Amino acid sequence: MITRGIGLTLLLSITAWGAQKDKERFRVNPASSYPHKQTSEGLTIAAIPYPTPEQVRTVFGKLNLLEYGVLPVLIVMQNSGGKALRLDQMEIQYITSEGRSVNQTPAGDVQYLEAPKRPNFGGSPFPNPLPRKTTKKNKLAAPEIEGYALNARMLPAGESAHGFVYFQALHRPGARIYLRGIAEAASGKEFLFFEIPLE
Repeated sequence: MITRGIGLTLLLSITAWGAQKDKERFRVNPASSYPHKQTSEGLTIAAIPYPTPEQVRTVFGKLNLLEYGVLPVLIVMQNSGGKALRLDQMEIQYITSEGRSVNQTPAGDVQYLEAPKRPNFGGSPFPNPLPRKTTKKNKLAAPEIEGYALNARMLPAGESAHGFVYFQALHRPGARIYLRGIAEAASGKEFLFFEIPLE
Protein backbone atom coordinates (compact mmCIF):
# COMPACT_ATOMS: atom_id res chain seq x y z
CA MET A 1 0.00 0.00 0.00
CA ILE A 2 2.83 2.38 0.88
CA THR A 3 4.68 1.48 -2.35
CA ARG A 4 1.58 2.21 -4.42
CA GLY A 5 1.20 5.64 -2.72
CA ILE A 6 4.84 6.54 -3.40
CA GLY A 7 4.45 5.44 -7.03
CA LEU A 8 1.33 7.57 -7.46
CA THR A 9 3.05 10.59 -5.90
CA LEU A 10 6.07 10.08 -8.17
CA LEU A 11 3.81 9.77 -11.23
CA LEU A 12 1.96 12.98 -10.34
CA SER A 13 5.28 14.78 -9.77
CA ILE A 14 6.62 13.67 -13.16
CA THR A 15 3.36 14.72 -14.87
CA ALA A 16 3.47 18.14 -13.19
CA TRP A 17 7.13 18.55 -14.16
CA GLY A 18 6.31 17.60 -17.77
CA ALA A 19 3.47 20.15 -17.87
CA GLN A 20 5.79 22.83 -16.50
CA LYS A 21 8.44 21.96 -19.14
CA ASP A 22 5.77 22.17 -21.89
CA LYS A 23 4.78 25.62 -20.63
CA GLU A 24 8.41 26.77 -20.81
CA ARG A 25 9.04 25.21 -24.22
CA PHE A 26 9.98 27.66 -26.98
CA ARG A 27 7.07 28.37 -29.33
CA VAL A 28 6.86 30.34 -32.56
CA ASN A 29 3.69 32.16 -33.61
CA PRO A 30 2.65 33.09 -37.17
CA ALA A 31 4.69 35.93 -38.68
CA SER A 32 1.62 38.15 -38.92
CA SER A 33 1.15 38.07 -35.13
CA TYR A 34 4.44 39.83 -34.30
CA PRO A 35 4.71 43.63 -34.06
CA HIS A 36 7.98 43.92 -36.05
CA LYS A 37 7.04 42.70 -39.53
CA GLN A 38 6.71 43.65 -43.16
CA THR A 39 4.57 42.15 -45.96
CA SER A 40 5.27 42.27 -49.69
CA GLU A 41 3.59 40.23 -52.48
CA GLY A 42 2.11 37.73 -50.02
CA LEU A 43 5.31 37.18 -48.06
CA THR A 44 5.30 38.32 -44.42
CA ILE A 45 8.59 38.46 -42.53
CA ALA A 46 8.81 39.18 -38.81
CA ALA A 47 12.00 39.87 -36.86
CA ILE A 48 12.18 39.45 -33.08
CA PRO A 49 15.40 40.39 -31.27
CA TYR A 50 16.37 38.67 -28.00
CA PRO A 51 18.35 41.44 -26.25
CA THR A 52 18.00 40.33 -22.61
CA PRO A 53 19.39 37.28 -20.76
CA GLU A 54 15.84 36.32 -19.72
CA GLN A 55 14.68 36.15 -23.34
CA VAL A 56 17.78 34.23 -24.45
CA ARG A 57 17.26 31.73 -21.61
CA THR A 58 13.78 30.80 -22.92
CA VAL A 59 15.45 29.30 -25.99
CA PHE A 60 19.09 28.53 -25.21
CA GLY A 61 18.84 27.66 -21.51
CA LYS A 62 21.93 28.50 -19.50
CA LEU A 63 23.91 29.56 -22.58
CA ASN A 64 23.86 33.37 -22.54
CA LEU A 65 24.90 34.37 -26.06
CA LEU A 66 24.87 38.04 -25.05
CA GLU A 67 27.93 37.45 -22.84
CA TYR A 68 29.82 36.59 -26.02
CA GLY A 69 28.61 39.68 -27.87
CA VAL A 70 26.13 37.65 -29.94
CA LEU A 71 22.60 38.96 -30.48
CA PRO A 72 20.09 36.28 -31.58
CA VAL A 73 17.23 37.50 -33.77
CA LEU A 74 14.30 35.22 -34.58
CA ILE A 75 13.13 35.44 -38.20
CA VAL A 76 9.63 34.14 -38.97
CA MET A 77 8.49 33.92 -42.61
CA GLN A 78 5.00 33.19 -43.90
CA ASN A 79 4.44 32.65 -47.64
CA SER A 80 0.78 33.37 -48.29
CA GLY A 81 1.45 33.94 -52.00
CA GLY A 82 0.86 31.35 -54.69
CA LYS A 83 4.51 30.76 -55.64
CA ALA A 84 7.40 28.89 -54.07
CA LEU A 85 10.32 31.09 -53.01
CA ARG A 86 14.07 30.52 -53.04
CA LEU A 87 15.90 31.55 -49.85
CA ASP A 88 19.35 30.16 -50.64
CA GLN A 89 20.68 33.57 -51.76
CA MET A 90 19.03 35.52 -48.95
CA GLU A 91 21.22 37.99 -47.08
CA ILE A 92 20.28 39.37 -43.67
CA GLN A 93 21.89 42.37 -41.99
CA TYR A 94 21.40 44.13 -38.68
CA ILE A 95 21.41 47.91 -39.16
CA THR A 96 22.33 49.76 -35.97
CA SER A 97 20.60 52.97 -34.90
CA GLU A 98 23.71 54.81 -36.17
CA GLY A 99 23.26 53.23 -39.62
CA ARG A 100 26.15 50.73 -39.39
CA SER A 101 25.52 47.40 -41.20
CA VAL A 102 26.39 44.17 -39.38
CA ASN A 103 26.38 40.98 -41.45
CA GLN A 104 24.99 37.87 -39.81
CA THR A 105 27.48 35.41 -38.35
CA PRO A 106 26.80 31.93 -39.76
CA ALA A 107 25.53 29.58 -37.06
CA GLY A 108 28.46 27.22 -37.67
CA ASP A 109 30.94 30.04 -36.97
CA VAL A 110 29.38 31.20 -33.69
CA GLN A 111 31.22 28.50 -31.73
CA TYR A 112 34.57 30.08 -32.66
CA LEU A 113 33.75 33.45 -31.11
CA GLU A 114 35.27 34.34 -27.77
CA ALA A 115 33.85 36.33 -24.90
CA PRO A 116 35.34 39.82 -24.53
CA LYS A 117 38.48 39.55 -22.39
CA ARG A 118 38.60 41.48 -19.15
CA PRO A 119 41.86 43.36 -18.55
CA ASN A 120 44.11 41.96 -15.82
CA PHE A 121 45.36 44.94 -13.84
CA GLY A 122 46.74 42.83 -10.99
CA GLY A 123 49.47 41.23 -13.04
CA SER A 124 51.10 37.93 -12.13
CA PRO A 125 53.11 37.30 -8.94
CA PHE A 126 55.69 35.48 -11.10
CA PRO A 127 57.93 37.38 -13.54
CA ASN A 128 57.55 34.77 -16.31
CA PRO A 129 54.47 32.64 -15.62
CA LEU A 130 54.34 29.22 -17.24
CA PRO A 131 51.57 28.77 -19.80
CA ARG A 132 48.72 26.75 -18.38
CA LYS A 133 46.80 24.10 -20.26
CA THR A 134 43.20 25.08 -20.64
CA THR A 135 40.73 22.28 -21.03
CA LYS A 136 37.76 24.57 -20.62
CA LYS A 137 34.75 23.46 -22.65
CA ASN A 138 33.64 25.91 -25.32
CA LYS A 139 30.06 26.81 -24.36
CA LEU A 140 29.38 28.23 -27.81
CA ALA A 141 29.76 24.74 -29.31
CA ALA A 142 26.23 23.99 -28.03
CA PRO A 143 24.06 22.13 -30.56
CA GLU A 144 21.13 24.53 -29.94
CA ILE A 145 22.88 27.32 -31.87
CA GLU A 146 22.82 25.45 -35.18
CA GLY A 147 19.68 23.52 -34.25
CA TYR A 148 17.60 26.70 -33.88
CA ALA A 149 19.26 28.53 -36.82
CA LEU A 150 17.30 29.66 -39.88
CA ASN A 151 18.41 27.23 -42.57
CA ALA A 152 15.45 26.96 -44.98
CA ARG A 153 16.55 27.13 -48.62
CA MET A 154 13.06 27.02 -50.15
CA LEU A 155 9.69 28.26 -48.93
CA PRO A 156 6.76 26.56 -50.71
CA ALA A 157 3.49 28.44 -51.28
CA GLY A 158 1.31 28.44 -48.18
CA GLU A 159 4.15 27.36 -45.90
CA SER A 160 6.13 29.10 -43.17
CA ALA A 161 9.70 28.90 -41.88
CA HIS A 162 11.50 30.24 -38.86
CA GLY A 163 14.87 30.23 -37.16
CA PHE A 164 17.49 32.38 -35.50
CA VAL A 165 20.16 34.48 -37.15
CA TYR A 166 23.12 35.71 -35.11
CA PHE A 167 24.82 39.09 -35.13
CA GLN A 168 27.89 40.38 -33.32
CA ALA A 169 26.06 43.48 -32.18
CA LEU A 170 24.62 45.14 -29.12
CA HIS A 171 20.91 45.87 -29.55
CA ARG A 172 19.84 49.50 -29.23
CA PRO A 173 16.54 51.27 -29.98
CA GLY A 174 16.31 52.43 -33.57
CA ALA A 175 17.89 49.30 -35.08
CA ARG A 176 16.36 47.39 -37.99
CA ILE A 177 16.73 44.17 -39.94
CA TYR A 178 17.47 44.32 -43.67
CA LEU A 179 16.78 41.31 -45.93
CA ARG A 180 17.40 40.88 -49.63
CA GLY A 181 17.98 38.08 -52.14
CA ILE A 182 14.60 36.31 -51.88
CA ALA A 183 13.39 35.19 -55.32
CA GLU A 184 10.51 33.30 -56.92
CA ALA A 185 11.66 29.74 -57.53
CA ALA A 186 10.15 29.36 -61.02
CA SER A 187 10.93 32.74 -62.61
CA GLY A 188 13.95 33.87 -60.57
CA LYS A 189 12.28 37.26 -60.11
CA GLU A 190 13.75 38.84 -57.01
CA PHE A 191 11.66 40.51 -54.31
CA LEU A 192 12.37 44.05 -53.28
CA PHE A 193 14.30 44.26 -50.02
CA PHE A 194 12.62 44.03 -46.64
CA GLU A 195 13.51 46.56 -43.94
CA ILE A 196 11.96 45.78 -40.57
CA PRO A 197 12.24 48.30 -37.71
CA LEU A 198 12.86 46.61 -34.34
CA GLU A 199 10.95 49.12 -32.19
